[in-house]
Amino acid sequence: MVSFLPLKLMDFDFKRLKLKGVYRSRLLEIFRKMRRIFLFLFSVMILTSCGISGSRQQITKSEVKMEKTYQVKLITVDPGHFHAALVQKIMYDKVSPDVHVYAPEGTDYLQHLDRIKSYNSRPENPTSWNEIVYTGPDFFEKMLAEKAGNVVVLSGNNRKKAEYITKSVNAGLNVLADKPMIISPDDFPTLEASFKTAREKGVLLYDIMTERYEVTTILQKLLSENTKVFGTLTAGSKEEPAVTKISIHHFAKIISGTTLLRPAWYFDVQQQGEGIVDVTTHLVDLVQWECFPGQILHPSDITMLSARRWSTSISMEEFKNVTGLDDVPEYLKKDVKDGKLNVFANGEMVYQIKGIFAKISVEWKYQAPPGGGDTHYSVMHGTKCDLIIKQGAEEKFVPTLYIDHIKGLSIKDFSSELQEVFKTLPYDSLRIEAVNSGALRINIPEKYRVSHEEHFGQVTAKFLEYLKAGKLPEWEVPGMMTKYYTTTTALKLAKESIK
Repeated sequence: MVSFLPLKLMDFDFKRLKLKGVYRSRLLEIFRKMRRIFLFLFSVMILTSCGISGSRQQITKSEVKMEKTYQVKLITVDPGHFHAALVQKIMYDKVSPDVHVYAPEGTDYLQHLDRIKSYNSRPENPTSWNEIVYTGPDFFEKMLAEKAGNVVVLSGNNRKKAEYITKSVNAGLNVLADKPMIISPDDFPTLEASFKTAREKGVLLYDIMTERYEVTTILQKLLSENTKVFGTLTAGSKEEPAVTKISIHHFAKIISGTTLLRPAWYFDVQQQGEGIVDVTTHLVDLVQWECFPGQILHPSDITMLSARRWSTSISMEEFKNVTGLDDVPEYLKKDVKDGKLNVFANGEMVYQIKGIFAKISVEWKYQAPPGGGDTHYSVMHGTKCDLIIKQGAEEKFVPTLYIDHIKGLSIKDFSSELQEVFKTLPYDSLRIEAVNSGALRINIPEKYRVSHEEHFGQVTAKFLEYLKAGKLPEWEVPGMMTKYYTTTTALKLAKESIK
Protein backbone atom coordinates (compact mmCIF):
# COMPACT_ATOMS: atom_id res chain seq x y z
CA MET A 1 0.00 0.00 0.00
CA VAL A 2 2.79 2.38 0.84
CA SER A 3 4.47 1.74 -2.49
CA PHE A 4 1.32 2.78 -4.39
CA LEU A 5 0.50 5.88 -2.34
CA PRO A 6 2.91 8.16 -4.24
CA LEU A 7 1.30 7.12 -7.53
CA LYS A 8 -2.11 8.08 -6.19
CA LEU A 9 -0.73 11.42 -5.12
CA MET A 10 0.49 12.06 -8.65
CA ASP A 11 -3.04 11.51 -10.02
CA PHE A 12 -4.85 13.42 -7.28
CA ASP A 13 -7.53 15.91 -8.51
CA PHE A 14 -6.78 19.11 -6.58
CA LYS A 15 -10.05 20.74 -7.71
CA ARG A 16 -11.98 18.39 -5.45
CA LEU A 17 -10.39 20.06 -2.41
CA LYS A 18 -12.11 23.36 -3.30
CA LEU A 19 -9.22 25.34 -1.88
CA LYS A 20 -8.53 28.87 -2.92
CA GLY A 21 -5.68 31.38 -3.00
CA VAL A 22 -2.57 30.85 -0.97
CA TYR A 23 -3.76 27.57 0.59
CA ARG A 24 -4.23 26.00 -2.80
CA SER A 25 -0.79 27.19 -3.94
CA ARG A 26 0.96 25.92 -0.83
CA LEU A 27 -0.65 22.52 -1.06
CA LEU A 28 0.28 22.22 -4.73
CA GLU A 29 3.88 23.05 -3.87
CA ILE A 30 3.93 20.39 -1.13
CA PHE A 31 2.61 17.78 -3.52
CA ARG A 32 5.17 18.73 -6.16
CA LYS A 33 8.02 18.32 -3.63
CA MET A 34 6.64 14.99 -2.51
CA ARG A 35 6.53 13.90 -6.14
CA ARG A 36 10.16 14.88 -6.72
CA ILE A 37 11.23 13.06 -3.58
CA PHE A 38 9.29 10.01 -4.61
CA LEU A 39 10.82 9.93 -8.08
CA PHE A 40 14.30 10.08 -6.59
CA LEU A 41 13.59 7.31 -4.07
CA PHE A 42 11.86 5.21 -6.67
CA SER A 43 14.92 5.45 -8.97
CA VAL A 44 17.20 4.36 -6.13
CA MET A 45 14.89 1.42 -5.36
CA ILE A 46 14.95 0.30 -8.99
CA LEU A 47 18.74 0.49 -9.21
CA THR A 48 19.18 -1.31 -5.90
CA SER A 49 16.70 -4.11 -6.51
CA CYS A 50 17.77 -4.75 -10.10
CA GLY A 51 21.39 -3.84 -9.79
CA ILE A 52 22.80 -6.19 -7.16
CA SER A 53 24.52 -8.27 -9.80
CA GLY A 54 25.67 -5.06 -11.42
CA SER A 55 27.40 -4.00 -8.20
CA ARG A 56 29.12 -7.32 -8.05
CA GLN A 57 30.26 -6.88 -11.60
CA GLN A 58 31.68 -3.50 -10.69
CA ILE A 59 33.52 -5.02 -7.74
CA THR A 60 34.81 -7.75 -9.98
CA LYS A 61 36.03 -5.21 -12.51
CA SER A 62 37.66 -3.24 -9.72
CA GLU A 63 39.39 -6.37 -8.43
CA VAL A 64 40.61 -7.23 -11.89
CA LYS A 65 42.02 -3.74 -12.23
CA MET A 66 43.78 -4.11 -8.88
CA GLU A 67 45.17 -7.50 -9.87
CA LYS A 68 46.77 -5.94 -12.91
CA THR A 69 48.84 -3.79 -10.56
CA TYR A 70 50.43 -6.87 -8.97
CA GLN A 71 54.05 -6.84 -9.98
CA VAL A 72 54.74 -10.36 -8.76
CA LYS A 73 52.83 -13.62 -9.08
CA LEU A 74 54.37 -16.64 -7.41
CA ILE A 75 54.59 -20.11 -8.89
CA THR A 76 55.46 -22.90 -6.47
CA VAL A 77 56.99 -25.99 -8.07
CA ASP A 78 57.11 -29.38 -6.35
CA PRO A 79 57.14 -28.03 -2.76
CA GLY A 80 58.63 -30.99 -0.93
CA HIS A 81 60.46 -28.97 1.75
CA PHE A 82 58.76 -26.87 4.44
CA HIS A 83 60.86 -23.87 3.39
CA ALA A 84 58.52 -23.43 0.41
CA ALA A 85 55.66 -22.63 2.77
CA LEU A 86 57.79 -20.32 4.94
CA VAL A 87 58.19 -18.01 1.95
CA GLN A 88 54.41 -17.47 2.26
CA LYS A 89 54.21 -17.09 6.03
CA ILE A 90 53.48 -13.39 5.49
CA MET A 91 51.88 -11.32 2.73
CA TYR A 92 53.84 -8.86 0.57
CA ASP A 93 52.88 -5.64 -1.16
CA LYS A 94 52.51 -5.96 -4.93
CA VAL A 95 52.47 -9.78 -4.69
CA SER A 96 49.28 -11.45 -5.86
CA PRO A 97 47.50 -13.61 -3.25
CA ASP A 98 46.88 -16.16 -6.02
CA VAL A 99 49.71 -18.68 -6.09
CA HIS A 100 49.84 -21.43 -8.68
CA VAL A 101 51.20 -24.72 -7.40
CA TYR A 102 52.49 -27.38 -9.79
CA ALA A 103 53.41 -30.68 -8.21
CA PRO A 104 53.24 -34.45 -8.61
CA GLU A 105 50.60 -36.39 -6.73
CA GLY A 106 51.68 -37.33 -3.21
CA THR A 107 51.95 -36.16 0.36
CA ASP A 108 54.57 -33.44 -0.27
CA TYR A 109 52.25 -30.90 -1.86
CA LEU A 110 49.40 -31.80 0.53
CA GLN A 111 51.58 -30.98 3.52
CA HIS A 112 52.55 -27.74 1.78
CA LEU A 113 48.89 -26.79 1.35
CA ASP A 114 48.19 -27.63 5.00
CA ARG A 115 50.96 -25.25 6.09
CA ILE A 116 49.57 -22.45 3.92
CA LYS A 117 46.11 -23.15 5.30
CA SER A 118 47.45 -22.84 8.85
CA TYR A 119 48.88 -19.39 8.00
CA ASN A 120 45.56 -18.32 6.47
CA SER A 121 43.57 -19.46 9.51
CA ARG A 122 45.81 -18.34 12.37
CA PRO A 123 44.13 -15.88 14.77
CA GLU A 124 46.86 -13.22 14.59
CA ASN A 125 47.92 -11.63 11.30
CA PRO A 126 46.37 -14.32 9.09
CA THR A 127 47.50 -14.50 5.49
CA SER A 128 45.11 -14.64 2.53
CA TRP A 129 46.86 -16.88 0.02
CA ASN A 130 44.78 -18.62 -2.62
CA GLU A 131 46.55 -21.76 -3.81
CA ILE A 132 45.62 -22.86 -7.34
CA VAL A 133 46.88 -26.41 -7.70
CA TYR A 134 47.74 -28.59 -10.67
CA THR A 135 48.98 -32.12 -10.09
CA GLY A 136 50.03 -34.69 -12.63
CA PRO A 137 53.09 -36.32 -14.16
CA ASP A 138 53.46 -33.37 -16.55
CA PHE A 139 53.30 -30.75 -13.78
CA PHE A 140 56.57 -29.05 -14.72
CA GLU A 141 55.82 -28.94 -18.44
CA LYS A 142 52.38 -27.57 -17.58
CA MET A 143 53.99 -24.81 -15.52
CA LEU A 144 56.27 -23.82 -18.36
CA ALA A 145 53.40 -23.81 -20.84
CA GLU A 146 51.01 -21.75 -18.70
CA LYS A 147 53.46 -19.27 -17.15
CA ALA A 148 50.81 -18.35 -14.60
CA GLY A 149 53.26 -16.11 -12.75
CA ASN A 150 56.68 -14.53 -13.02
CA VAL A 151 58.58 -15.91 -9.99
CA VAL A 152 59.21 -19.63 -9.56
CA VAL A 153 59.78 -20.74 -5.95
CA LEU A 154 61.81 -23.95 -5.66
CA SER A 155 62.13 -25.80 -2.36
CA GLY A 156 61.96 -29.55 -2.42
CA ASN A 157 63.70 -32.60 -3.79
CA ASN A 158 67.08 -31.34 -4.99
CA ARG A 159 67.78 -34.06 -7.55
CA LYS A 160 66.07 -32.13 -10.35
CA LYS A 161 66.62 -28.63 -9.03
CA ALA A 162 69.39 -27.80 -11.52
CA GLU A 163 67.05 -28.84 -14.34
CA TYR A 164 64.12 -26.87 -12.89
CA ILE A 165 66.32 -23.78 -12.60
CA THR A 166 67.65 -24.10 -16.14
CA LYS A 167 64.27 -24.57 -17.81
CA SER A 168 62.56 -21.89 -15.72
CA VAL A 169 65.20 -19.32 -16.57
CA ASN A 170 65.16 -20.35 -20.24
CA ALA A 171 61.41 -19.67 -20.18
CA GLY A 172 62.06 -16.13 -18.99
CA LEU A 173 60.95 -16.71 -15.39
CA ASN A 174 62.61 -15.35 -12.27
CA VAL A 175 63.68 -18.01 -9.78
CA LEU A 176 63.84 -17.85 -5.98
CA ALA A 177 65.47 -21.12 -4.95
CA ASP A 178 66.01 -22.68 -1.57
CA LYS A 179 69.51 -23.90 -0.89
CA PRO A 180 71.23 -25.83 -2.28
CA MET A 181 70.84 -24.91 -5.94
CA ILE A 182 73.01 -27.88 -6.91
CA ILE A 183 74.20 -30.99 -5.03
CA SER A 184 76.74 -32.45 -7.46
CA PRO A 185 79.96 -31.18 -9.07
CA ASP A 186 78.51 -32.36 -12.39
CA ASP A 187 75.75 -29.73 -12.10
CA PHE A 188 78.10 -26.79 -11.66
CA PRO A 189 78.47 -26.04 -15.42
CA THR A 190 74.66 -26.17 -15.70
CA LEU A 191 74.26 -23.60 -12.92
CA GLU A 192 76.93 -21.42 -14.50
CA ALA A 193 75.01 -21.50 -17.81
CA SER A 194 71.75 -20.66 -16.00
CA PHE A 195 73.22 -17.50 -14.52
CA LYS A 196 74.43 -16.49 -17.97
CA THR A 197 70.97 -17.09 -19.46
CA ALA A 198 69.31 -15.16 -16.63
CA ARG A 199 71.50 -12.16 -17.40
CA GLU A 200 70.71 -12.37 -21.11
CA LYS A 201 66.96 -12.64 -20.53
CA GLY A 202 66.86 -9.99 -17.83
CA VAL A 203 65.53 -12.25 -15.08
CA LEU A 204 66.83 -12.91 -11.58
CA LEU A 205 68.14 -16.18 -10.17
CA TYR A 206 68.63 -16.02 -6.42
CA ASP A 207 69.01 -18.41 -3.50
CA ILE A 208 67.48 -18.05 -0.04
CA MET A 209 70.25 -17.16 2.41
CA THR A 210 68.38 -16.72 5.69
CA GLU A 211 71.42 -16.61 7.96
CA ARG A 212 72.37 -13.14 6.73
CA TYR A 213 69.37 -11.86 8.70
CA GLU A 214 70.34 -13.29 12.10
CA VAL A 215 71.11 -10.30 14.32
CA THR A 216 74.20 -11.80 15.99
CA THR A 217 75.69 -12.55 12.57
CA ILE A 218 74.92 -9.02 11.38
CA LEU A 219 76.64 -7.57 14.44
CA GLN A 220 79.61 -9.89 14.00
CA LYS A 221 79.95 -8.64 10.44
CA LEU A 222 79.57 -4.95 11.35
CA LEU A 223 82.07 -5.13 14.18
CA SER A 224 84.57 -7.04 12.03
CA GLU A 225 84.48 -4.13 9.58
CA ASN A 226 85.45 -1.66 12.33
CA THR A 227 89.22 -1.42 12.59
CA LYS A 228 89.07 0.35 15.99
CA VAL A 229 87.47 -2.70 17.59
CA PHE A 230 88.45 -5.67 15.44
CA GLY A 231 91.56 -4.52 13.67
CA THR A 232 91.83 -6.65 10.54
CA LEU A 233 91.04 -10.29 9.84
CA THR A 234 94.06 -12.52 10.34
CA ALA A 235 95.09 -14.93 7.59
CA GLY A 236 95.17 -17.92 9.93
CA SER A 237 96.46 -21.35 8.98
CA LYS A 238 95.13 -24.76 8.07
CA GLU A 239 95.42 -25.83 11.72
CA GLU A 240 94.11 -22.53 13.12
CA PRO A 241 91.79 -20.98 10.48
CA ALA A 242 90.97 -17.29 10.63
CA VAL A 243 87.26 -18.11 10.32
CA THR A 244 85.44 -21.16 11.62
CA LYS A 245 81.73 -21.87 11.31
CA ILE A 246 80.12 -24.99 12.79
CA SER A 247 76.45 -25.89 12.58
CA ILE A 248 74.53 -28.71 14.26
CA HIS A 249 71.07 -29.67 12.97
CA HIS A 250 68.42 -32.21 13.91
CA PHE A 251 66.09 -34.44 11.93
CA ALA A 252 63.28 -34.23 14.52
CA LYS A 253 61.96 -30.70 15.01
CA ILE A 254 58.89 -28.49 15.43
CA ILE A 255 57.98 -26.07 12.60
CA SER A 256 55.22 -23.45 12.93
CA GLY A 257 54.05 -25.18 16.10
CA THR A 258 53.68 -28.60 14.45
CA THR A 259 55.89 -31.69 14.50
CA LEU A 260 57.69 -31.79 11.18
CA LEU A 261 57.16 -34.89 9.03
CA ARG A 262 60.03 -35.22 6.61
CA PRO A 263 59.65 -37.02 3.29
CA ALA A 264 61.59 -40.28 3.02
CA TRP A 265 63.64 -38.91 0.12
CA TYR A 266 65.10 -36.33 2.51
CA PHE A 267 67.31 -39.14 3.86
CA ASP A 268 68.57 -40.10 0.40
CA VAL A 269 71.69 -38.10 -0.43
CA GLN A 270 71.03 -38.67 -4.14
CA GLN A 271 67.87 -36.60 -3.77
CA GLN A 272 68.51 -34.22 -0.86
CA GLY A 273 72.27 -33.96 -1.21
CA GLU A 274 75.01 -34.75 1.28
CA GLY A 275 75.51 -32.52 4.27
CA ILE A 276 78.73 -31.12 2.82
CA VAL A 277 76.77 -29.53 -0.07
CA ASP A 278 73.53 -28.77 1.79
CA VAL A 279 73.63 -26.75 5.03
CA THR A 280 77.25 -25.82 4.35
CA THR A 281 75.85 -23.52 1.65
CA HIS A 282 74.77 -21.11 4.41
CA LEU A 283 78.12 -21.21 6.17
CA VAL A 284 80.22 -20.74 3.03
CA ASP A 285 77.94 -17.85 2.12
CA LEU A 286 78.54 -16.22 5.51
CA VAL A 287 82.30 -16.52 5.15
CA GLN A 288 82.12 -14.64 1.86
CA TRP A 289 79.51 -12.13 3.08
CA GLU A 290 81.31 -11.28 6.33
CA CYS A 291 84.96 -11.47 5.30
CA PHE A 292 84.67 -9.90 1.86
CA PRO A 293 81.62 -7.61 2.00
CA GLY A 294 80.65 -6.18 -1.36
CA GLN A 295 83.63 -7.78 -3.09
CA ILE A 296 83.37 -9.73 -6.32
CA LEU A 297 84.66 -13.25 -5.80
CA HIS A 298 85.47 -15.98 -8.29
CA PRO A 299 86.00 -19.75 -8.11
CA SER A 300 89.68 -19.05 -8.81
CA ASP A 301 89.84 -17.40 -5.36
CA ILE A 302 89.21 -20.82 -3.73
CA THR A 303 91.83 -23.41 -2.81
CA MET A 304 90.31 -26.52 -1.23
CA LEU A 305 92.76 -28.00 1.29
CA SER A 306 90.87 -30.87 2.91
CA ALA A 307 87.36 -32.30 3.10
CA ARG A 308 85.69 -35.24 4.78
CA ARG A 309 82.22 -36.73 5.14
CA TRP A 310 80.61 -39.11 7.61
CA SER A 311 77.19 -40.56 8.28
CA THR A 312 74.52 -40.20 10.95
CA SER A 313 72.81 -43.42 12.02
CA ILE A 314 69.14 -43.41 13.00
CA SER A 315 67.07 -46.35 14.15
CA MET A 316 63.99 -47.63 12.34
CA GLU A 317 61.85 -46.27 15.16
CA GLU A 318 63.40 -42.83 14.79
CA PHE A 319 62.88 -42.99 11.03
CA LYS A 320 59.22 -43.81 11.60
CA ASN A 321 58.85 -40.92 14.05
CA VAL A 322 60.11 -38.30 11.59
CA THR A 323 58.52 -39.69 8.40
CA GLY A 324 55.39 -41.49 9.56
CA LEU A 325 56.48 -44.54 7.55
CA ASP A 326 56.70 -48.07 8.95
CA ASP A 327 59.57 -49.06 6.67
CA VAL A 328 62.24 -47.44 4.51
CA PRO A 329 61.50 -47.29 0.77
CA GLU A 330 63.48 -49.44 -1.63
CA TYR A 331 65.89 -46.65 -2.63
CA LEU A 332 67.06 -46.27 0.98
CA LYS A 333 67.64 -49.95 1.78
CA LYS A 334 71.18 -49.71 0.41
CA ASP A 335 71.94 -47.37 3.34
CA VAL A 336 70.54 -49.67 6.07
CA LYS A 337 73.17 -51.55 8.05
CA ASP A 338 72.61 -53.52 11.25
CA GLY A 339 69.05 -52.24 11.47
CA LYS A 340 69.99 -48.55 11.22
CA LEU A 341 69.74 -46.05 8.40
CA ASN A 342 73.05 -44.34 7.67
CA VAL A 343 72.81 -40.88 6.10
CA PHE A 344 75.86 -38.96 4.87
CA ALA A 345 74.50 -35.78 6.38
CA ASN A 346 77.79 -34.60 7.87
CA GLY A 347 80.74 -32.84 6.29
CA GLU A 348 83.75 -30.68 6.98
CA MET A 349 86.04 -28.64 4.75
CA VAL A 350 89.11 -26.47 5.21
CA TYR A 351 89.96 -24.09 2.39
CA GLN A 352 91.54 -20.79 1.50
CA ILE A 353 89.55 -17.91 0.07
CA LYS A 354 91.75 -15.11 -1.25
CA GLY A 355 94.50 -16.30 1.09
CA ILE A 356 92.28 -16.46 4.21
CA PHE A 357 91.97 -19.89 5.86
CA ALA A 358 88.39 -20.98 6.65
CA LYS A 359 86.85 -24.07 8.20
CA ILE A 360 83.25 -25.18 7.72
CA SER A 361 81.60 -28.08 9.54
CA VAL A 362 78.03 -29.39 9.55
CA GLU A 363 76.66 -32.23 11.65
CA TRP A 364 73.17 -33.77 11.83
CA LYS A 365 71.78 -35.54 14.89
CA TYR A 366 68.41 -37.16 15.41
CA GLN A 367 67.03 -34.83 18.09
CA ALA A 368 68.10 -31.76 20.07
CA PRO A 369 68.46 -31.85 23.86
CA PRO A 370 65.46 -30.63 25.90
CA GLY A 371 64.91 -26.92 25.30
CA GLY A 372 67.44 -26.90 22.49
CA GLY A 373 67.41 -26.70 18.74
CA ASP A 374 69.77 -26.23 15.81
CA THR A 375 72.97 -24.50 16.92
CA HIS A 376 75.52 -22.24 15.32
CA TYR A 377 79.12 -21.52 16.31
CA SER A 378 81.18 -18.88 14.54
CA VAL A 379 84.52 -17.26 15.23
CA MET A 380 86.43 -14.54 13.37
CA HIS A 381 89.99 -13.89 14.52
CA GLY A 382 91.06 -10.25 14.30
CA THR A 383 94.30 -8.49 15.10
CA LYS A 384 92.65 -6.73 18.09
CA CYS A 385 90.07 -9.30 19.27
CA ASP A 386 88.01 -12.36 18.37
CA LEU A 387 84.31 -12.15 17.56
CA ILE A 388 82.54 -15.35 18.62
CA ILE A 389 78.93 -16.52 18.31
CA LYS A 390 77.84 -19.36 20.59
CA GLN A 391 74.46 -21.05 20.89
CA GLY A 392 74.89 -23.82 23.44
CA ALA A 393 73.27 -24.78 26.71
CA GLU A 394 75.11 -21.96 28.53
CA GLU A 395 73.37 -19.48 26.19
CA LYS A 396 70.05 -21.34 26.60
CA PHE A 397 70.39 -22.17 22.91
CA VAL A 398 70.00 -18.51 21.94
CA PRO A 399 72.69 -17.16 19.54
CA THR A 400 74.96 -14.93 21.62
CA LEU A 401 77.85 -12.71 20.52
CA TYR A 402 81.05 -12.59 22.57
CA ILE A 403 84.25 -10.57 22.23
CA ASP A 404 87.30 -12.44 23.46
CA HIS A 405 91.11 -12.34 23.39
CA ILE A 406 91.17 -8.55 23.50
CA LYS A 407 94.62 -7.22 22.68
CA GLY A 408 96.31 -3.88 23.41
CA LEU A 409 93.63 -2.41 25.71
CA SER A 410 92.21 -3.10 29.13
CA ILE A 411 88.65 -4.39 29.32
CA LYS A 412 87.56 -0.97 30.60
CA ASP A 413 89.20 0.99 27.77
CA PHE A 414 88.05 -1.51 25.15
CA SER A 415 84.47 -1.29 26.47
CA SER A 416 84.61 2.49 26.14
CA GLU A 417 85.76 2.17 22.52
CA LEU A 418 82.99 -0.36 21.89
CA GLN A 419 80.34 1.95 23.32
CA GLU A 420 81.38 4.64 20.86
CA VAL A 421 81.19 2.15 18.00
CA PHE A 422 77.68 1.11 19.11
CA LYS A 423 76.50 4.66 18.45
CA THR A 424 77.27 4.18 14.76
CA LEU A 425 75.30 0.92 14.44
CA PRO A 426 71.63 0.62 13.40
CA TYR A 427 70.75 -0.89 16.78
CA ASP A 428 70.02 0.85 20.05
CA SER A 429 70.12 -0.46 23.61
CA LEU A 430 73.02 -2.86 23.03
CA ARG A 431 74.63 -3.63 26.36
CA ILE A 432 78.12 -4.84 27.27
CA GLU A 433 78.54 -7.41 30.02
CA ALA A 434 81.87 -8.68 31.32
CA VAL A 435 82.03 -12.48 31.28
CA ASN A 436 85.49 -12.76 32.82
CA SER A 437 88.67 -10.74 32.97
CA GLY A 438 89.26 -11.05 29.24
CA ALA A 439 85.88 -11.47 27.54
CA LEU A 440 82.68 -9.50 26.97
CA ARG A 441 79.17 -10.54 26.07
CA ILE A 442 76.92 -8.34 23.92
CA ASN A 443 73.36 -8.37 25.21
CA ILE A 444 70.90 -7.74 22.41
CA PRO A 445 67.36 -6.45 23.08
CA GLU A 446 64.57 -8.93 22.38
CA LYS A 447 63.03 -6.57 19.80
CA TYR A 448 65.88 -7.44 17.42
CA ARG A 449 65.47 -11.18 17.83
CA VAL A 450 63.84 -12.71 14.76
CA SER A 451 63.12 -16.43 14.43
CA HIS A 452 64.56 -18.61 11.69
CA GLU A 453 61.08 -18.97 10.19
CA GLU A 454 60.69 -15.20 9.95
CA HIS A 455 64.00 -14.89 8.09
CA PHE A 456 62.32 -16.39 5.02
CA GLY A 457 59.99 -13.40 4.82
CA GLN A 458 62.97 -11.07 5.12
CA VAL A 459 64.85 -12.81 2.31
CA THR A 460 61.76 -12.76 0.09
CA ALA A 461 61.18 -9.06 0.78
CA LYS A 462 64.78 -8.31 -0.21
CA PHE A 463 64.36 -10.38 -3.39
CA LEU A 464 61.25 -8.34 -4.23
CA GLU A 465 63.33 -5.17 -3.89
CA TYR A 466 65.83 -6.60 -6.37
CA LEU A 467 62.99 -7.50 -8.73
CA LYS A 468 61.70 -3.95 -8.59
CA ALA A 469 65.19 -2.62 -9.31
CA GLY A 470 65.58 -5.17 -12.10
CA LYS A 471 68.96 -6.41 -10.92
CA LEU A 472 70.95 -8.00 -8.13
CA PRO A 473 73.94 -6.31 -6.47
CA GLU A 474 77.01 -6.65 -8.69
CA TRP A 475 78.71 -9.06 -6.29
CA GLU A 476 75.80 -11.46 -5.72
CA VAL A 477 75.97 -13.67 -8.82
CA PRO A 478 79.78 -14.11 -8.73
CA GLY A 479 79.39 -14.85 -5.02
CA MET A 480 76.79 -17.55 -5.64
CA MET A 481 78.95 -19.15 -8.30
CA THR A 482 81.95 -19.13 -5.95
CA LYS A 483 79.85 -20.54 -3.12
CA TYR A 484 78.58 -23.54 -5.11
CA TYR A 485 82.00 -24.14 -6.56
CA THR A 486 83.30 -24.35 -2.98
CA THR A 487 80.66 -26.81 -1.73
CA THR A 488 80.76 -29.12 -4.75
CA THR A 489 84.56 -29.10 -4.85
CA ALA A 490 84.58 -30.11 -1.17
CA LEU A 491 82.21 -33.03 -1.92
CA LYS A 492 84.41 -34.19 -4.79
CA LEU A 493 87.54 -34.07 -2.61
CA ALA A 494 85.81 -35.83 0.31
CA LYS A 495 84.74 -38.71 -1.95
CA GLU A 496 88.18 -38.96 -3.52
CA SER A 497 89.82 -39.07 -0.07
CA ILE A 498 88.09 -42.32 0.91
CA LYS A 499 88.84 -44.24 -2.29
